[in-house]
Amino acid sequence: MEQEKSLGKGDYSAGNIQVLEGLEAVRKRPAMYIGDVGVKGLHHLVWEVVDNSIDEALAGHCDTIKVEINEDNSITVSDNGRGIPTDIHPKQKKSALEVVMTVLHAGGKFDKDTYKVSGGLHGVGVSCVNALSTHLKATVHRNGTVFEQEYSRGIPQYPVKETGKTDITGTIVHFKPDMDIFTVGEYKYETVASRLRELAFLNAGIKLELIDHREQDENGNDLQESFFSEGGLKEFVIYLDSTRERLIPDPIHINNEQGEIPVEVALSYNTSYSENVVSYVNNINTIEGGTHVAGFRRALTRTLKSYADKSGLLEKAKVEITGDDFREGLTAVVSIKVAEPQFEGQTKTKLGNSEASGAVDSSLSEALLTYLEEHPKEAKQIIQKVILAAQARQAARKAREMVQRKNVLSGTGLPGKLADCSDKDPAKCEIYLVEGDSAGGSAKQGRDRKFQAILPLRGKILNVEKAQEHKIYDNDEIKNIITALGVQFGKEDDQKALNTDKLRYHKIIIMTDADIDGSHIRTLILTFFFRYMRELIENGYLYIALPPLYLIKKGKQERYAWTEDDRVRIVKEIAPEGKEDTVNVQRYKGLGEMNPEQLWTTTMNPESRGLKLVTIESAAEADHLFSMLMGDEVAPRRDFIEKNAKYANVDV
Repeated sequence: MEQEKSLGKGDYSAGNIQVLEGLEAVRKRPAMYIGDVGVKGLHHLVWEVVDNSIDEALAGHCDTIKVEINEDNSITVSDNGRGIPTDIHPKQKKSALEVVMTVLHAGGKFDKDTYKVSGGLHGVGVSCVNALSTHLKATVHRNGTVFEQEYSRGIPQYPVKETGKTDITGTIVHFKPDMDIFTVGEYKYETVASRLRELAFLNAGIKLELIDHREQDENGNDLQESFFSEGGLKEFVIYLDSTRERLIPDPIHINNEQGEIPVEVALSYNTSYSENVVSYVNNINTIEGGTHVAGFRRALTRTLKSYADKSGLLEKAKVEITGDDFREGLTAVVSIKVAEPQFEGQTKTKLGNSEASGAVDSSLSEALLTYLEEHPKEAKQIIQKVILAAQARQAARKAREMVQRKNVLSGTGLPGKLADCSDKDPAKCEIYLVEGDSAGGSAKQGRDRKFQAILPLRGKILNVEKAQEHKIYDNDEIKNIITALGVQFGKEDDQKALNTDKLRYHKIIIMTDADIDGSHIRTLILTFFFRYMRELIENGYLYIALPPLYLIKKGKQERYAWTEDDRVRIVKEIAPEGKEDTVNVQRYKGLGEMNPEQLWTTTMNPESRGLKLVTIESAAEADHLFSMLMGDEVAPRRDFIEKNAKYANVDV
């Protein structure tokens, strides 16, 4: 926190707090307000409180935000902003702090004089966090006085009171999520760290600190990290590309705050074959893109094509160029601020404001053209990369068409190894992608043929992170996956887009051995889905099977253990102390060691199995992780493995 700041124009007091509606509905229908009541919703509570502090920072009144995960999984968020107003609200006739904390949609973010733009996808404000917490305490340092109020499930326990004097300003919010509402109660350090890192890049000059009081480092201190970026999106692109080979030495960075819509863009090219454009509106990750991304792509294609035509490089290449070719090996972050964003799409993360498209287009085209003219060497490298991409695209199109034509010519076109299910309703059907023929055999015998299909995969599939696109469609195992799923590539507006109209299964389950090889194969399959079928992940169709690690026997008793802790607990349960040697523990190295009945009971029966749903918490973080784990650079991968070795299941 820091010294008191004068308020001046855009004063922030009770009069700026606008009230829209009451709180009762939040506890009845929490998912409507925070997305869900699982891991996502639990973390969303933190984002709502942090967003308030970020709004203060964007308005120029705060530069440090601290998030603490406490031992009991409660959260403390503190900032050095002006402090939430505590004077009496003109309409509500009570302290503005109480109004902000107890009335839905009450907050300065709904009043354009206080905050020009504000974050928060649902925009429900901190009152929503209050309603979903068993306990919340708000402490405000403002006008030389410390104020506080505590609440239980949104109900104030006493009026706002003064508790002392202060020479700093800011707000501290401490809350404990209500476990009657949430299905999970444990905060993930990595999830919070990833979001704070992202916010630091998106808001240059703001320091975000994270402390986890539940875990200690090697020196016995609480685990903590500090995130700060001076270069903003430029540093974000460098971070995303840190494990790739750069094509140009420095990212191109555009920051235009002239118009109604402030636009910041950073972009760079690398030697990889994938495009990675991450976009944000008011700090919200627009996973499905939208008008701002359309404006970015249009400007990029038009400007690069115009430059390439003038330079004469395209003429020599004698190859037809499309928009896709300009984006191969591209890493870019687009961040805009919009006063009243309109979100659409399945997950409400697609921007619909038409004016955003033109704002990004004009900001980028002018700055990019200047860059290309001032950096002829880099410009030439980019255009040469585009030409290579066009040649590879033509080869890939032929390979894709071969896969799709083969399907049409061979009737059903389904792979010979596929054991299909009899039901034809995709919503009821699931397919297991199984490592190896022997496990595939057990799975085929153990399954329920009505709704479970089995596709055995032979050996390791291609690492798509290092391969050109046409090589991917030449790979037999990948061809079999594409064909079995029934998906195709190419839509009217985008020939690379995934077409899921004929998707045959709504559950795609990766089932591999529980050893190192199995983990590697699983990662290769996940990389393929992330790079080429991301839509299936985003729609919640991709899962990972959880086969048991141990079979524990004593006499006629048989129990399965999925973790080391399970094993220890079960052995204690079925063997009296000192008699542990009477228990037979078998460690499963592979799925093939289980007979069909065991495989059905433990891993395939919907009544008794466990499945992990594959989700993308942060597209930017996922991209960074896949390029680091599966790319060419060895050093970052080694560092990651050393750092995370304690979390891995290691076969000794």
